[in-house]
Amino acid sequence: MGGAVPNAAGGPAAPVVVLQIDGAIGPATADYLHRALAQAERQHAQLAVLQIDTPGGLDASMRSIIKDILASPVPVASFVAPGGARAASAGTYILYASHIAAMAPASNLGAATPVAIGMPAPGGQPANPLPSPAPEHKASDAQPDRAATPSEPAADALAAKRVADAAAYIRSLAQLRGRNAEWAEKAVREAASLSAPEALQDKVVDLVARDVPDLLQQLDGREIHLAAGTVRLATRGAPVVALEPDWRDRLLSVITDPSLALILMAVGFYGLLFEFSSPGFVLPGVVGAICLLLALFGLQMLPVNYAGLGLIVLGIAFMVAEMFLPSFGTLGLGGVVAFAFGAVMLIDSDVPGFGIPLALVGALSAVSVAFILVVVGMAVRARLRPAVNGTSALLGATGELVAFSGGEGWAVIRGEHWKVRGSGDLRPGEPVRVLRVLGFTLEVAAVRG
Repeated sequence: MGGAVPNAAGGPAAPVVVLQIDGAIGPATADYLHRALAQAERQHAQLAVLQIDTPGGLDASMRSIIKDILASPVPVASFVAPGGARAASAGTYILYASHIAAMAPASNLGAATPVAIGMPAPGGQPANPLPSPAPEHKASDAQPDRAATPSEPAADALAAKRVADAAAYIRSLAQLRGRNAEWAEKAVREAASLSAPEALQDKVVDLVARDVPDLLQQLDGREIHLAAGTVRLATRGAPVVALEPDWRDRLLSVITDPSLALILMAVGFYGLLFEFSSPGFVLPGVVGAICLLLALFGLQMLPVNYAGLGLIVLGIAFMVAEMFLPSFGTLGLGGVVAFAFGAVMLIDSDVPGFGIPLALVGALSAVSVAFILVVVGMAVRARLRPAVNGTSALLGATGELVAFSGGEGWAVIRGEHWKVRGSGDLRPGEPVRVLRVLGFTLEVAAVRG
């Protein structure tokens, strides 16, 4: 970047750092923003611009980001941009937590109703992801003749608790920043959304800007209240530094993708299984162990449904048992079914970007079925194959006669010396074939022509 621009006092203007949230908010996003805000502090930045375009994200990651924003000594301006971007669900909370909230034309925010998908997380608490909510059903749409199941009151109570908690959280952020708390609660309870002009009119955001340079022009001279005191921004002509995700953030983003985590788990399982069944290859075992550890690392950062994970482990155990027990496919196919159900249930969230596509589950299940069919086929062929040990395996075997006299002699058959008998015209050095096994004596005949 270029050199610092002098400010009104004649000194160099502090830089402005630009950060990016593009896509679903997850553990990788939280880690990136945590380290980027720390780097902005080390660079003595006067402002961190958080450019947002997200459909939502995981509740734990969102709260981690908000904690970093609230504790940051560098003012944070959340900017929903470029045009057409959105700060839905978790993005709305982050916008409310920021010192400055801005939007680009043709952008929108809102739809912040928490929705828990799947089974509760450990400890009885829901995973509480924050995707864009499903449409609400009016009371008139309910079927009056349908009796409520016993689980419905508990589910309604959990949903009410989630909504109440989320509404209180965003209201506290609105009160902290002096923004429209009434609409914030409406975004949670009614999944309300606003366009950029409407958000400005309702005092949800502070300003509307075309792009980052326009945003910095409008923010020049604005006073920001921080925990350490009040600072005045001098952003006109200030150097702008973009802090992009580094290799660590990109790697974390890749391995915390649920689909890739499931693929790594499958590759790790098959690699280790191949190594254990055929020791000495080494490479499959090394690759399998690395993939399995990466998969476990990624899954421990995600809202995992432990019932789904248990089904996957059970399915893998059944498929391993298929290789050692004569079940002729019963254990293996049962393992594939358990693996498929576990994969569908694995991630306890319906946040865009954090689900496992059914096509991937089907593909991995098909590969597992093919593997089981190969194993069962090998077992069937092994049972149908003639015996390769014992005296019965000598029938039809060929060898070389080494000594013969008076209708009896010795021959080397399959590397062993056997007493043989046959017709009197046999000669030493002649190839012979075993016709019958008579105890420890073999009846042989010459192999001629």
